[in-house]
Amino acid sequence: MRQGLTITGMAMFLLLTIAVRAQWTANTPYDYSIQKKVVCTQGAVVSAHPLASMVGRAILQKGGNAVDAAIATQLALAVVYPRAGNIGGGGFMLATFRKGKPVALDYRETAPAAASRDMYLDAAGNPQLNLSQNGHLAAGIPGTVAGLFASMTYARLPFARLIQPAIDLAEKGFAITEKEAEALNDHRKAFIEANTRSTALLKSTGWKKGDTLIQAELANTLKRIRDKGAAGFYTGETARLIVEEMQRGKGIISYADLKSYKVKERTPVVFSYKGYTIMTMPLPSSGGIILQQMLKMIEPRNIGALQFQTPESVQLMVEAERRAYADRAFFLGDPDFVQVPVQKLTDSNYIAGRMADYTPGIAGSSKTTRAGNIPESEETTHLSVVDKAGNAVSVTTTLNGNYGSSTVVGGAGFLLNNEMDDFSVKPGVPNMYGAVGNEKNAIAPGKRMLSSMTPSIVLQNNEPCLVVGTPGGTTIPTSVYQALVNIIDFNMSAEDAINKPKFHHQWLPDEIFVEKDFDPATVKALQVMGYKVTARGSIGKTEIIKITSKGKRSIEAVGDKRGDDAAAGY
Repeated sequence: MRQGLTITGMAMFLLLTIAVRAQWTANTPYDYSIQKKVVCTQGAVVSAHPLASMVGRAILQKGGNAVDAAIATQLALAVVYPRAGNIGGGGFMLATFRKGKPVALDYRETAPAAASRDMYLDAAGNPQLNLSQNGHLAAGIPGTVAGLFASMTYARLPFARLIQPAIDLAEKGFAITEKEAEALNDHRKAFIEANTRSTALLKSTGWKKGDTLIQAELANTLKRIRDKGAAGFYTGETARLIVEEMQRGKGIISYADLKSYKVKERTPVVFSYKGYTIMTMPLPSSGGIILQQMLKMIEPRNIGALQFQTPESVQLMVEAERRAYADRAFFLGDPDFVQVPVQKLTDSNYIAGRMADYTPGIAGSSKTTRAGNIPESEETTHLSVVDKAGNAVSVTTTLNGNYGSSTVVGGAGFLLNNEMDDFSVKPGVPNMYGAVGNEKNAIAPGKRMLSSMTPSIVLQNNEPCLVVGTPGGTTIPTSVYQALVNIIDFNMSAEDAINKPKFHHQWLPDEIFVEKDFDPATVKALQVMGYKVTARGSIGKTEIIKITSKGKRSIEAVGDKRGDDAAAGY
């Protein structure tokens, strides 16, 4: 009997091994599918690209923890999702662990030493947004690679193992999706205008679904990082290539800028909402404060009784958004450079006061609703990971605009960000996402530009139950807000919570943006209240993992319907 059990166990082990190997073969990069949802029990990854999610899952299966998988997934995204995955940008990592305190890593880009407050203004004081949004001068000092190595403190596997899948995908190539082919073709003119050297992202005949993208220069850059660590990016050959690219294109990032970049460990924003603990990013990400304000503004009102996307529930959420974004414009900036009244902005009495003039059924106005009285990017990408030990990681990383500055570092093969546009180029002048700011977010050497990234983890009974985040510039906090309300208040599935139509309001411009499949009856009712409602394209691409522990642990990982986003688990 014992022998029979042993043989059966060995057979099951062999079958499992074969199944695991079958998930990634030599042909996988050229023949893969997009899996939007997985339900599993051990661990899961959801990201903007199926190959990156599969890389993360493979790392979990090889004994890596959630941080290992997050690092490997980010590196893979830098190859397979060039419009936002990156080593030339920056981001934020939020992690909770079965044992130990939560961690918030800030590897946001910083302004170069040669940057100045009025660097994008002409002689007459007019903003030159083409310079802050396109080309070499738009780039901040990249923080992603430093962030990955700072994350290694909490990882388990050697970095060389985590980066190798990305190297293979860059060196040997992979088949691009239809959406990526369209995006590369649409960006062709910008690539030509912004680059001083040839780039693998340009193809003379245009790209089509199934074409193989090989990035040999990027592979060599990744190898230098593998062999020399962060120094393989911030010094030596890669640094030389970056600085020479700056010199050719009149950029200002220097050797000293690269060498002096530092990751900041921050204290997470933590607050309660209807029995749940919400954990998210602090400044210089505005997302955490905005999310806390919006949820706390609606918490005293029974939004669940108003039901999903009725005129009444949308109005309540919009008016919370209006007030939070007004505060963003006036009060928020890099806390290492400016005083930000965080305690006051998140005080319960202050938040209650912000909604004192809310009138159901009548549209508010951004002319009369300003910031509170206190004395004194859309192409981002997100990934969510959970592992079998119960650790959870939420990472949002970005180049800011679509393909960042459009500038590929000659000889190094990676795109640079255009994060300088996230500063207030001039007080009151909107950036590419329509966000306005003031002196709090003015440009200064070494300063981190204000962000909207909102990687978040929700806990119930001290256990992670939701891991969520999204790209989308200033729509990021409102997308996370809606996902949480959809699940907590409207009792929706994870799939519906992120895939149902979205809306967005950000104080200025004073209008509600809705996706094109938004309920027309609700739109009409909002217009009758006095709102301007504008249909637009997709809002964000939310990646979510929902964990339930009633009885047997179950993990539900869902990739947003709006892109090539995919889930992988086991």
